[in-house]
Amino acid sequence: MTARIVAVLGLASSSQAGLLAEISRLGTNLLTVTNGQNYLGQPAELPDAAPGMIGRLPGVTDVQYTGTVSSANAYRSPLIPSIDTNALTVDASSLGLPAVTGTSIARGRYLNAATAREPVAVLGAGAAQLMGIDRIWPGERIWVGGMWFYVAGILNPATLAPQIDTSILVGFPAAGHYLGLDGHPSEVYVRTVNTQAVTTAVDTLLGAQADPENPSQVDVSQPSDALTAQADAAGAFDTLFLGLGAVARPDGLRRSPAGQDLPGLPVQRSARRRQQM
Repeated sequence: MTARIVAVLGLASSSQAGLLAEISRLGTNLLTVTNGQNYLGQPAELPDAAPGMIGRLPGVTDVQYTGTVSSANAYRSPLIPSIDTNALTVDASSLGLPAVTGTSIARGRYLNAATAREPVAVLGAGAAQLMGIDRIWPGERIWVGGMWFYVAGILNPATLAPQIDTSILVGFPAAGHYLGLDGHPSEVYVRTVNTQAVTTAVDTLLGAQADPENPSQVDVSQPSDALTAQADAAGAFDTLFLGLGAVARPDGLRRSPAGQDLPGLPVQRSARRRQQM
């Protein structure tokens, strides 16, 4: 029994240590700003100027953003039935998105000032897998919004921004020219000075800074909270098993609140009684 508890505790501790290391690597200073809902319950729209306005806040070190192209879908080829979207999204992206969101290029290259204007795309990790693309061949293309886009790169998984994993990312100029995007951002990624005090201070100001006229229509979140909650849960798991280990007795005795042994049924006899019942 003791060996089993020690083994389970080891797994839980290892999981918690891994999560804490991941949090340390990715940082807790990433905030996201998304469009919420208006007073009619319809999706609101972030102002075009929102990323630039957010960048003026004290404590903000970098701002990148995406804009969802809701009118376009992406497929491996035009022969794929239009209904088989695989839940992939097409998003316009600013050029520094990978570094701010904590991901990187796995294959090929990311968008630059030149390719952002052309029918060129970068695939999120999940999107590449669903499309069956694991490397970048010369001339590799996918069907986006009714036309061919050349694939420039594939991203590694984005732990803090999992929505990017299933995205087809194109430049804002290309999205406007080829896919009809109006230019409004739908999600803004904000890095702050890496202290909790600064991140919290920026958090409280983001809604009003992103949309001064309608701050209540802006949603702000801190992606690392999910990882922190998982690490806390792993720690609570350790505590639970330590408590069980302290109470459990191999001789079948129970322990009173005062720490005294109380008579109890032997384990084997108790098991037989349960079978009889």
